Amino acid sequence: MTQWSPVWQIKINSVEYTTTTLSNLTISSGRSNIYEQAQAGYANVSLINLNQASVPIQINDSISIQVKDSSGTFVPIFGGSVVDVGIEVSEAGSSAYTQSVSIIALGALARLPKALTDGVLAKDFDGNQIETILRQVLFSQWQSVPAALTWATYNPATTWATAENSGYGEIDTPGNYELAHRTSERTDVYSLVSALATSGLGILSENAQGQISYADSTHRTAYLAANGYTELSANEALARGIKIQTRAGDVRNDITIKYGATSSSEVSATDAASIALYGELAQIITTTIEHSADATDQADFYLSLRANPEPNFNSITYALTNPELGDGDRDALINIFMGLPVSIIDLPLNMSSGAYQGFVEGWSFAASYNELSITFLASPLAYSLQAMRWNDVPVVELWNTVSAILTWENATVVA
Repeated sequence: MTQWSPVWQIKINSVEYTTTTLSNLTISSGRSNIYEQAQAGYANVSLINLNQASVPIQINDSISIQVKDSSGTFVPIFGGSVVDVGIEVSEAGSSAYTQSVSIIALGALARLPKALTDGVLAKDFDGNQIETILRQVLFSQWQSVPAALTWATYNPATTWATAENSGYGEIDTPGNYELAHRTSERTDVYSLVSALATSGLGILSENAQGQISYADSTHRTAYLAANGYTELSANEALARGIKIQTRAGDVRNDITIKYGATSSSEVSATDAASIALYGELAQIITTTIEHSADATDQADFYLSLRANPEPNFNSITYALTNPELGDGDRDALINIFMGLPVSIIDLPLNMSSGAYQGFVEGWSFAASYNELSITFLASPLAYSLQAMRWNDVPVVELWNTVSAILTWENATVVA
């Protein structure tokens, strides 16, 4: 048994707020629809101000929300920018009053829909094209650096390359699919990079440090092979609300991939057995894939995922203050991220035969002064696993660690 209570740190524009007390907190991150790219995370923070101290919070201020893990280290669980601030008198007495300060913040991805680009791109792989666009937005140019900024402002460990990084995270380059060139056409950055991510079968996301990242089509496969699963027991979760759902609306058995610079070419794939069972359920996916062979591979991949319904793990909640929850599990949940491989055991036997393996897609934190819980949803392994390329296979992998009955076609996970 491990006793643990949340210890908070809230920084706004890198200044820690020590004169206020956390009252309530909700954070939502990731995505709830696994067929779309992630949207910006959302944080709603309520603080209690007992001494009427100044609250100089401005719209667009950066905000970082952190909590101590079991080792006493502060871990970020949200990073973004303030979009709404409110101050309200909540209680009043004869000699003093108490204020409630409410803050709403959005994650790093919120910057992209409001940024515009001509989006000129040479033919290149998906990761390289996304990197090109994001660098234009997330790295300040010399002329935009505040004139009063001094070198002493920077951490001594800051490199020249990252001195003006304002949200550029881990971008998988070059990527796995060659995409067509793009001529000048004004659009918002989010629409463009999310379309490029979809074309590359990759995933756009934001992290708790307030940075934007891109995982290519084999990222999750390689991460799972190198790191394995975070193993969690349903016995340590809140029983109420554990939900696995299989939906007819997820089934697609007639897939068309549009490809090329103008997305005017197309290839299709169908599953006759699925059509006979469920009727024709078609979907058109628009990409800028350069090569017809890659478009055909993607059509076949989508079809293999969606020709038959797969169970999704819609909800499971862990109270992080539960003394039955081990430190390792608690810390893993505090450090949750989009694409974390999880293996959930001790489920009722009529739910996925008592165990579920998948990747975290979205989650929410809920907190009050002395409580903190997390609820997350996960997608099936099959929705994300792709055959790794040679340079993605861990260098420590041995031939005798690969299953003797594993076929070349299905060699997706090697550990």
